[in-house]
Amino acid sequence: MSKILIPMLASVAVLTLAGCSNSQDSATPSNTEATETSAATTGEVLRIGTEGAYAPFNYTNADGTLGGFDVDIAKALCADMKVTCEITAQDWDGIIPGLKAGKYDAIVAAMSATPERAQQVAFTDPYFSNTLVFLAKKDSAFDPSKDSDINAHSIAAQRATISSQWFEKAYPKADMKLYDTLSNAFLDLGSGRVDAMISDKLPALQWLGSPSGSNYALKGNEIDINDNFAIAVRPGDALQAKINQSLANIKANGIYDKINQQYFSVPSAANTAANTAQTEPTTDNSNDKDVSTETNTKK
Repeated sequence: MSKILIPMLASVAVLTLAGCSNSQDSATPSNTEATETSAATTGEVLRIGTEGAYAPFNYTNADGTLGGFDVDIAKALCADMKVTCEITAQDWDGIIPGLKAGKYDAIVAAMSATPERAQQVAFTDPYFSNTLVFLAKKDSAFDPSKDSDINAHSIAAQRATISSQWFEKAYPKADMKLYDTLSNAFLDLGSGRVDAMISDKLPALQWLGSPSGSNYALKGNEIDINDNFAIAVRPGDALQAKINQSLANIKANGIYDKINQQYFSVPSAANTAANTAQTEPTTDNSNDKDVSTETNTKK
């Protein structure tokens, strides 16, 4: 969790597409990236919200453009639907309210499809699977398999994410420190203001590979909570079915795997499950997860 900022044409024609809007509806703000591909010939615009602060899934480049796995998946879906992507960065706490308020038409932001969120939004089929991990200093004796260790240390996590929600339920007595962004949580871990952290696996691995995380390591085993990332749209929006079809298309034609391998090197469990479901129609494997897969690594 790289893109080129391409200004939207002011004369984009107004055409009907459930869940999509024309770029003339509002001016494109500085943190909105409008990406037009050769496939986007209909003049329609699909407005997508992402966080832009959750590498490697979504992040903001130095020049202000948005990049990452989520952004590339969104662009591939837009190309398959023959619409223009307009991708906007939105703080995590406000990302569902922004969708409900009509700020954008879909959320592609490593969002876990939970029953609680499903009361507010409609989710597409999953496009990635996730596990949680603990990390602390390499020389730390911190052992997350021991409740006493968990309760004796300060633990960082990003607010309103699957990792923080799971941790709060599992360890209600723990000293948990919540942060608005994952970057700020990593910053406090790296500076020693907290003892350990719980995170999705892939962002944790990304940070451990950076200079800031060079003295840190994963602690204990991965935590499999049957967590799947999906795209959120407004309830009742026909866009849900359109995205599901395009998601199936890019998985079938190999585009999904190319994007996945660019970031994660091996196929994700969500894609493997979807392919199994296609070859065995009577079996619903959409929520299955191969915990041995390296990318079974938000929110």
